[in-house]
Amino acid sequence: MTSPIRTRLAGRPAELYGLPECAGASGFDLGAVPYTGRVLMESLLRAGDAAAAAALGKRLAAGEDPGLEMPFRPARILVQDYTGIPLLVDLAALRDRVAEPGRVNPALPVDVVVDHSVQTDVAGRPDALARNEALEMRRNRERYTFLKWAEGAFDGLRVIPPGSGIVHQINLERLATVVAHGPGDLLHPDTVIGTDSHTTMVNGLGVLGWGVGGLEAEAHLLGLARPIGIPPVAGVRLTGAVRPGTSSTDVVLALTERLRRENVRGLMLEFTGPSVAALSAPDRCTIANMAPEYGAMSAFFPVDDETLDYLRTTGRSERDTALVAEYCRRQRLLREDAEPRFGRVIEFDLGEVGPNLAGPSRPDQRIGLGELPGSFAALHPAAPRTADGVTDGDLVIASITSCTSTSNPTSMLAAGLLARRAVQRGLSVPAHVRTSLAPGSRAVTRYLREAGLLDDLERLGFHVAGYGCMTCNGGSGPLNDGVGAAVERAGLTVAAVLSGNRNFEARVHAQVRAGYLASPALVVALALVGHVRADLDREPLATAADGTPVMLRELWPEDAELRALEAEFVTPEVFAEEPGEQEGWAALTAPDTETFAWDQDSTYIRPPAYVDARPRSGPLTGARALLVLGDDVSTDHISPVGAIPADSPAGRHLDALGVRDFNSYGSRRGNHEVMARGTFSNPRLRNRLVGDGDSGGTTLHLPSGERLPVYEAARRYAAEDTPLIVLAGHSYGMGSSRDWAAKGPWLLGVRAVLARSFERIHRANLCAMGILPLLLPQDPEDLGLTGRETFRLELDGARENGTVRAEADGTPFELRADVRSAGEWDVLLAGGTLPHLLARLRDGEAR
Repeated sequence: MTSPIRTRLAGRPAELYGLPECAGASGFDLGAVPYTGRVLMESLLRAGDAAAAAALGKRLAAGEDPGLEMPFRPARILVQDYTGIPLLVDLAALRDRVAEPGRVNPALPVDVVVDHSVQTDVAGRPDALARNEALEMRRNRERYTFLKWAEGAFDGLRVIPPGSGIVHQINLERLATVVAHGPGDLLHPDTVIGTDSHTTMVNGLGVLGWGVGGLEAEAHLLGLARPIGIPPVAGVRLTGAVRPGTSSTDVVLALTERLRRENVRGLMLEFTGPSVAALSAPDRCTIANMAPEYGAMSAFFPVDDETLDYLRTTGRSERDTALVAEYCRRQRLLREDAEPRFGRVIEFDLGEVGPNLAGPSRPDQRIGLGELPGSFAALHPAAPRTADGVTDGDLVIASITSCTSTSNPTSMLAAGLLARRAVQRGLSVPAHVRTSLAPGSRAVTRYLREAGLLDDLERLGFHVAGYGCMTCNGGSGPLNDGVGAAVERAGLTVAAVLSGNRNFEARVHAQVRAGYLASPALVVALALVGHVRADLDREPLATAADGTPVMLRELWPEDAELRALEAEFVTPEVFAEEPGEQEGWAALTAPDTETFAWDQDSTYIRPPAYVDARPRSGPLTGARALLVLGDDVSTDHISPVGAIPADSPAGRHLDALGVRDFNSYGSRRGNHEVMARGTFSNPRLRNRLVGDGDSGGTTLHLPSGERLPVYEAARRYAAEDTPLIVLAGHSYGMGSSRDWAAKGPWLLGVRAVLARSFERIHRANLCAMGILPLLLPQDPEDLGLTGRETFRLELDGARENGTVRAEADGTPFELRADVRSAGEWDVLLAGGTLPHLLARLRDGEAR
């Protein structure tokens, strides 16, 4: 069935590729196919491959693994500025290298949401928003001018300007259509590929999508997407009822702990079971948002009445909502009572979840409220020390931030109500706590203000600091006056709490070692306590103005109150689109040119050094280990975010160029010279070549044994013509989709990573940079590897059988190449995505 069906939906002409017709012609029950699989089947039908669609449907209906590759072509591409600017820099470099620059042009609609660059320089005061936005425009003028050039130079590229909100929340509230309009009258499921790992958030609306590195997105964008292996689709069956007083954040943190333990790495998950219907669309989106934290490729909730209600609430027209309903019903994409068949089902009882947090360094470290003191004591077992009024365990950052929670009106109203009751009791936040509120869209500010709750949050210091990722992405700004100096001088272990999705060491702030994730209401509660040494179940938060102790349960909102507030104030009117441009954005101008005029003195936008990489050939001989790492190494460890320290290789490089405002690593991702120097420079990285503790971004140069910054050691190896590898443990590359965690190592000379296991996106990013991901059969030490050996890797035959023969100081052992498709091998052996794309573009011109 490869021809579209002509029909009418919602009173308008339409064409669609019929899923029920495909199933009927092929003799399998479409109702047994997971909804995720149905979306993939439609993509295959639209690509003209009815046989593959039928084969996929039959296997999934039987509860089998797909066992197929397919060239997934999303409806659109979604990027944010930290990942989007490097992507566009790469495309600009490709335009320089082809005879017809206009051929390097998006084949799909692309939205660039500018949300990562604003930082929390000013917090806890009424003018925080205005001052932070002014600083953002001043610092990023050159980068934003480049975006203006790109918007004019590339067809189908739209920039959502700074000040609008966070990319995934904007996607939910404004961009996602659930059913997309293709050429002519063709209708098909809205699908999306994003250069941010939390692109999965829109799965909560029944929009299939996932995060990829910028390099993979470039291939999609140019219409040259390579085939992907379709992973198994597992069901997460939800039962029970969410307890009163339990938030969507509590649910997703409990799910993250459970699903990490279930090892769902790289799987497509689909939520099913009798309790799905009771979850609101924002609750579902909170759960889908954290798919990267529990390791899944996607986390899909089928479309149902809750989805349709959300579309209406956020201002979509009744006609468009009716079209979504009719199309999904016709295609059997609307959730039915009968559950699909899954090869693997994980049962999860929502009724077992209560209020909780996660920390102190990973999202899956879930703890109950009463376990908070023990969690911190395990990190810092010594008696608390005090310096200049700051004590070990003090909370120095409390931030309501991130699309994970600020997209959820119930969660935000709960924080506002708790703040109101705290203010009524005369409570205040201690001076050492840096408080901030960074909503994911302006709609949040509107409904909080109209409900009268924004004033109460501001009285506790939670003034709006900006509309962007901010603290969640490490843009937390300096600690309050005197606090940072006290922490530095006494080596204190202090804490942060945020309503975000990641709390890896040094991510939120370089001086903060203990990071906790919590619901917005718990962020407010902990800010009132001022430290993480308290048992929130049994100890008072603070003392009221009348001298009585105040317990958390006295301030906690009732579910009925929240429902009433949401019904009254969360309306289509508050989501009405309003220009979010910051002052100065509209005034920016850029040249109207087909190719970009590179400024060779720029410290932000530089021609990338990896476009002309050579194809891989022959064995890797005489290689050395640049670092030896353990388990759970995150992309934050590999390619830091946040501030650039003055005494780091990147800071010293910028200082030598006369730069005084270093801005952030994220803002410098268009400059490979800065990013190479920042790679593996995270102060919390533990490199076993130099000991078991924090290595401070240093390593040993071998065989000399001299301890050097990682960048300096890599330069010396390059001068000696020594290729490099990295040794690591399980879950290498946890965290974000940033391809700089692969680009940076490549620039340092790393050509292979030997690890026990890889996280999904980072593994793909390594292949996209021509770095070979190799699976160790045992931990490095169990293989007798110290990292001081000389290595040889023989690649002959690896593509055919996946086996790489290796030697360490002449002792042989075998590795398995973690390369998942023929397309990945093509890219890897070509030297990476950009050389591969360039060869295809030139080949097309030659024809």
